[in-house]
Amino acid sequence: MAAKEFNRRIRILVAKVGLDGHDRGARIIATSLRDAGMEVIYTGLRQTPEMVVNTALQEDVDAIGISILSGAHMTVFPKILSLMKQKQLDDVLITGGGIIPEEDIATLKKLGVGELFPPGTNTHDIVKYISEWVHEHRNF
Repeated sequence: MAAKEFNRRIRILVAKVGLDGHDRGARIIATSLRDAGMEVIYTGLRQTPEMVVNTALQEDVDAIGISILSGAHMTVFPKILSLMKQKQLDDVLITGGGIIPEEDIATLKKLGVGELFPPGTNTHDIVKYISEWVHEHRNF
């Protein structure tokens, strides 16, 4: 299911949180999502969870994708989830990828984070997941 099959383009925020300065993967994902017909807002490096959630709210996004390689995923994702709840972004997908151990992925999913994609994931799988989630959970 491609993003352009919906009544409007899917809007996704792609962000790098914290001091992690490696954004090649995030830029590749952002380009793949854009090429699939999604509207991508890429915040760039060194964002705080507050900056990410405020931008998501201002841009009325359907999904937030966090790229994280720093090992701070067990702090970053719960903080973003908490802020999303405070701002009533209950119908916005929080997903991401990077270097995240399997046991941490399971814990984060139990907290409410969507799929988390390791390095090397086929970008078509990411596009498909986001498209299907948005189609099922967002009101178009």
